[in-house]
Amino acid sequence: MIHILQTSPLLFTVMSAILGLMVGSFLNVVIHRLPKMLEIGWQQQCAELRGEEYVPVTPYNLIVPRSACPHCNHAISAWENIPVVSYLLLRGKCKNCGAAISPRYPVIEAISGILCAYAAWHFGFGMTAAGALLLVWALLALTAIDFDTQLLPDDITLPLLWAGLLLNLFGVFTDLYSAVLGAVTGYLVLWSVYWLFKLITGKEGMGYGDFKLLAALGAWMGWQMLPLIILLSSLVGAVVGITLIVALKHGRNIPIPFGPYLAGGGFIALFWGQTLTQGYLQLLVAP
Repeated sequence: MIHILQTSPLLFTVMSAILGLMVGSFLNVVIHRLPKMLEIGWQQQCAELRGEEYVPVTPYNLIVPRSACPHCNHAISAWENIPVVSYLLLRGKCKNCGAAISPRYPVIEAISGILCAYAAWHFGFGMTAAGALLLVWALLALTAIDFDTQLLPDDITLPLLWAGLLLNLFGVFTDLYSAVLGAVTGYLVLWSVYWLFKLITGKEGMGYGDFKLLAALGAWMGWQMLPLIILLSSLVGAVVGITLIVALKHGRNIPIPFGPYLAGGGFIALFWGQTLTQGYLQLLVAP
């Protein structure tokens, strides 16, 4: 099977797309449940500090309880959980009570499938494609969680950072020296911006999760990609922020999470970073 995938780029792309759809379905669970799991953990810690015992009413993690409709508690069967297809067959409604199902579920699944297919086609069969799939899934989950809660959980950002360093121990995306320097530089750059902004304005402009996410991206792609990632994320953030304020009357005082824009910059740098950097350098040296 491995030999077939190595010699058939089309089959490898299709299989990666299917895998992306399946993992995208699981990412919906992570996006919905991980913030709640963190909240339960914080409640347990607070109870321990008070000398009390905190026991959740029912176990709650990424596996239990079984996925169910939030309106009627109808347990989701296997055929109702087929990525994208089930949503279309059910016409976006719960089979039992007819309540609307959020379109974000099939959107996350479809985006995961498309990005995984592109990663497989772009990098070809091998460790680079496998690493790209892991990075795509992590960034997609972080983007949605940050939009919902303005949190970038350590449960994802820190393993992502270590995974990048481990992969680059074998030179998958860059050399280990560049990866380590990228992790350190990525963290310190946004940490410095955070404290400079706070000293000037007395307000916090971003969270510590943003530092860790940029550090993780530096660990994956090396310090050389950090200027491009920061530039792209700032441009995307500015465009989206202005659009929200002007078109959707989004209040200026309402915070806008920066994590999704860092993730967007990371996506672009992953696939086209080398091309963009080389094009920029050619423009600089052009007569």
